[in-house]
Amino acid sequence: MHLTDIIKSRLDSLKPINLEIQDDSALHAGHKGNTGGGHFTVKIVSSQFSQKSQIMRHRLVYQLLNDLIPQQIHAISILAISPDDSI
Repeated sequence: MHLTDIIKSRLDSLKPINLEIQDDSALHAGHKGNTGGGHFTVKIVSSQFSQKSQIMRHRLVYQLLNDLIPQQIHAISILAISPDDSI
């Protein structure tokens, strides 16, 4: 299973309305300090983020991916949105 599929599977527990996972690893080849883990951008829209701060939203995502960091995931950029957010 590809790492993006693993990330998607883990984040499915947040019942996302929309989930986009972009593998940015090729852009960071040779990045100093990277021991081989990938770089990812995640955009997730979930009602589970309603009434939560950005810090709490990120914590929910990190809790689901924690064991993948830093070996499989070196860096992750997260955009966590509630359906009632205006952007």
